[in-house]
Amino acid sequence: MLRTKVDGQQALWESLLPDEFRRLPPGLSAVDELLDDPVFFEAFVPHFSLLFGRPSIPIETYLRLMHLRYRYRLGFETLCAEVADSLAWRRFCRIGPYDTVPDPSTLMKITKRCGDDLVAKLNEALLKKAAGEHLVKLDKVRIDTTVVAANVAYPTDSGLLARGVAKLASSVERLKRLGLARRTPFRNRTRSVRRRAHDIGAWLRRRSDEAKVEVLAITGELADLAEVTIAEARSVAHNAGRSLAGASAGASGKASSLVAEIQRVAGQLEQVVVQARSRIDGDMPDGSTRIVSLHDPDARPIRKGRLGKPVEFGYKAQVADNTDGLVLDLAVFPGNPNDATLIVSAIERVKALFGRAPQAVTADRGYSAPGVEAALEAVGASKVVIPYKGRKSAQRRALESGRSFRRLVKWRTGSEGRISHLKHALRHDESAKHS
Repeated sequence: MLRTKVDGQQALWESLLPDEFRRLPPGLSAVDELLDDPVFFEAFVPHFSLLFGRPSIPIETYLRLMHLRYRYRLGFETLCAEVADSLAWRRFCRIGPYDTVPDPSTLMKITKRCGDDLVAKLNEALLKKAAGEHLVKLDKVRIDTTVVAANVAYPTDSGLLARGVAKLASSVERLKRLGLARRTPFRNRTRSVRRRAHDIGAWLRRRSDEAKVEVLAITGELADLAEVTIAEARSVAHNAGRSLAGASAGASGKASSLVAEIQRVAGQLEQVVVQARSRIDGDMPDGSTRIVSLHDPDARPIRKGRLGKPVEFGYKAQVADNTDGLVLDLAVFPGNPNDATLIVSAIERVKALFGRAPQAVTADRGYSAPGVEAALEAVGASKVVIPYKGRKSAQRRALESGRSFRRLVKWRTGSEGRISHLKHALRHDESAKHS
């Protein structure tokens, strides 16, 4: 059950403190006043019942705890220990001196339940509040894309084939332990595929034409083993599914999830087999559909032209910020969509959020495409600064050589630093999650 506010005893113990102990540090004082707005509680309503269930910790306490966590980059356990030991932080989080600080597992469960969608809604509520107080500048907006790296090892078709066969074998074994599809034949080929994957590594160290031919031959053998394993695993899943359908209400949830897992992995592994066969035939698999991870099937290879990492694996993210460095729009896309197809929708979202379009919009030449400038002007941007690709007319060269155009282009390059800072903070947050 959703509980938003701390009970009235909070004000009683605060009134007993001397004045010097009732003053929060300037930074926390401003945030404390900001988070008192009930608009930040609305994002939690879809995730909790308003009438039934055990009462949650006060949402105002959770919000303040999470602010401290991200501001000082603390893990959940470290955060709770620091709050328990600090009177100022207790006051900021609305936790009395004799009250128990929420357990780290409680904070983890709420964070997991609400997910990333909650963060997006809170950011939107914060931006709307800032816009209502006329704090958001929309005179200039710059947009750029980057790669959000997926947590995957460098993908190879042979490695994916070996891991997929091993994963299917493990799932089938667990399913048969539950007493399902025991008579359906299935051979565990994990040792066979791992031995061949090891052979590929040994041949690649030779760095010769003969080694390349042998690697392709071994990859073909791995694809053959994967195809047989897929067929047998699907047969096991089919027979187990029939047994579960007959059991109806008595069906095991664990068994049902294993059947679904086998079907999912089999489909992904089948796609890996197709792309491996394509490489063996000398063709390059389509990057927009290529599987690079079995546990993160939406990750894709993305080429951004970086010297150190010509190809990265993950998702494309687009960031739009203003002259104050305030992020006005952030979107993450699966695959590697063309930049030019993303900018208009981003400005439309900014306009919908703040009620007006930015006066000037600038981006790099990757966003240049026929119709983009006209579409942005139709949304409401009075000035669009996107350098053209390729050969330009004399009129266009004169425009791009103008002082105002070059000034906005130079300002746009600052988006690289903004994105670098955001990604650096993201890496710190990911490390804090596991602390």
